[in-house]
Amino acid sequence: LADYFEANGLACRVDVWDGKRANATVRVTSGGGRPGLLFAAHLDVVPPGEAAWKYPPFEPTEVDGRIYGRGAADMKGGLVAAAAAIVEVVKSGAALQGDILFTAVAGEETDSSGATRFVDQHRELAGKLSGVVICEPTKFDVITAHRGILWLQITTAGKTAHGSMPHLGVNAILKMNRLLNRLEGFEIPHTPDPLLGGCSMSVNRIDGGKATNVIPDRCTIEVDIRTLPGQDHEEIIGEFQKIFARLKTDDPQFDAGISMLRSAKAMQTDASCLFVRSFLDVMGIDKTVAVGFTTDGPHFVPLDAPIVIFGPGDPAVCHQPDEYIEIAAVEEARRHYRRIIERFLT
Repeated sequence: LADYFEANGLACRVDVWDGKRANATVRVTSGGGRPGLLFAAHLDVVPPGEAAWKYPPFEPTEVDGRIYGRGAADMKGGLVAAAAAIVEVVKSGAALQGDILFTAVAGEETDSSGATRFVDQHRELAGKLSGVVICEPTKFDVITAHRGILWLQITTAGKTAHGSMPHLGVNAILKMNRLLNRLEGFEIPHTPDPLLGGCSMSVNRIDGGKATNVIPDRCTIEVDIRTLPGQDHEEIIGEFQKIFARLKTDDPQFDAGISMLRSAKAMQTDASCLFVRSFLDVMGIDKTVAVGFTTDGPHFVPLDAPIVIFGPGDPAVCHQPDEYIEIAAVEEARRHYRRIIERFLT
């Protein structure tokens, strides 16, 4: 990505940390006069999963006008379309009245560390941007609201013993089973949002035990919660702790702890603000959309600018085997992003 920008005369700063994470950032300066415009994308992808792929997940394969591969839709398509649009605008010699900023960040699928790091390093942008465009796949819907994310890790503790003498131990897996039974059908207290609907919860990972003949002294689950505007993540953790307390009342040997793996509040941009209305006008559409999934968007809120999620590709193919993006959609996104730049910055 940096080579692409630099081959086209644009300096790209690659910020590396932890030896394995990197952000790539470009800034096209202008004569000033208007607020800048930030395009944000993420570089990372999820693993290919256990299901068989028809095409190799990490070798881009072009078939019938599509590019197949992990990350093709989520979100290499939007990323390259934005990069190409920026290069095109610069080569056109357009007289920019506001800066173009582009960042491709690490970690969106895990901890949003790249977005957080970018914002921490660019606090000077706060109040100086007309808007932020997150280039996620939306099938060219303009998304202005999505749910937040809260990932929790819960661990039950037990006491190890030989498998032939279970009465001498405390089985952490069985204690976790008591919790799982309580969580089945449990609904986190909330008031449904008119746009985003309800808060959801899903137990998606479990791990426990070291050997078939050893009573397990630890069992861990990971819980994916999607939250609504106004929900307090600490209060949600408190609801789980109340469940722990009730289980311990019933069973003095029950012992559980909880920790937060990831947290991002829900995002809600005012769909009636000037930036969004102008964005919709460029696209020739008249309404925005709210979705249940989560993006890096909330982490850009400190920049004090309206945020929209907009890009090529079908969200339904994200994280699926044989993920793909239509080449025509990438080309269309490039044209849209160029028009957006020209609308706000020239």
